Amino acid sequence: MNVLVTGGAGYIGSHACDALLKAGHSVVLYDNLSRGHEEAVRILARRGGARLRFVQGELSDGVRLGEAFTGGVDAVMHFAAHANVGESSADPVLYYRNNVASMIPLLEAIAARNIRRIVYSSSCSVYGQPADHLIPLREDAPLGPISPYGRTKLIGEQMLQDVAAALSARDAAPAMTSLRYFNVAGCEPAGELGEDHDPELHLIPVVLRTALGLQPSLKLFGEDYPTPDGTCVRDYVHVCDIAAAHVLALEKVSPGETVTLNLGIGRGISNREILEAARKVTGREIRVESAPRRPGDPARLFASPLAAERTLGWKPCFTQLEQIIETAWKWFQAHPRGYRA
Repeated sequence: MNVLVTGGAGYIGSHACDALLKAGHSVVLYDNLSRGHEEAVRILARRGGARLRFVQGELSDGVRLGEAFTGGVDAVMHFAAHANVGESSADPVLYYRNNVASMIPLLEAIAARNIRRIVYSSSCSVYGQPADHLIPLREDAPLGPISPYGRTKLIGEQMLQDVAAALSARDAAPAMTSLRYFNVAGCEPAGELGEDHDPELHLIPVVLRTALGLQPSLKLFGEDYPTPDGTCVRDYVHVCDIAAAHVLALEKVSPGETVTLNLGIGRGISNREILEAARKVTGREIRVESAPRRPGDPARLFASPLAAERTLGWKPCFTQLEQIIETAWKWFQAHPRGYRA
């Protein structure tokens, strides 16, 4: 298939492009490079050769987006979005403009061309703060996002579902899959594609940056949660396993089906466990500062991956925390300042 990947120069999008190329598909990578990385595009172009075409442009630019569809597109994977919960609260208009309004030209292109396969990058943030008895979270858990970011991801799901229903009414029903990620972590084992955000807020990269001496310490937000060691518990799933799920969704979900799936390893890992595993992998001391709980942080949040396993045959390959951290550590050692290094 020829697959249009929006946001394909970002962290998860670049790994998904690589997985598509390895599976024998062709890729049209569409990205404005505002938060994606030109170096990731170069790596993918070297690997994909003629099977990768890069188009730089804004999602909101319907003309430029139309150029990406030139030559025929069989499927769309939509990653392009801002994904910082705190930033979304400080500047919600930015998030509604980028994550919602800019989807409209993409939806118009999908509908005009009767695209038959769509995979959407969603988030566990659509669940908000679920009650403890609902953990591990299934896809039928109540939806209640508590941040503008989470609301934009839910709106995106609903917009795509509406377009899928409209296409179905004219006998062009697409395969529509929304994948709700939990905590994505790690880097490809080859050590070229990695995680580079500015600012970097994800726990594992912050821990590893501290291990490298790029910052003096990290803040541990909350040590009095009702969990075994007092710190938050989350579901960490490797980025390559996330990418593999996208390829499976593309290949396994049939036209006419609308599917929503959680992606996680199905068990919780605490912040303190992350620290101890990172100390073991790096062999370095990692200084920690105690800090108060952050508003809106649930004590426990992890997925039930059973529906993804049943529907796609998806099983994570990176199931051990140290495995995940080792792949990230390899990349951060080689790229202490991100792709710029």
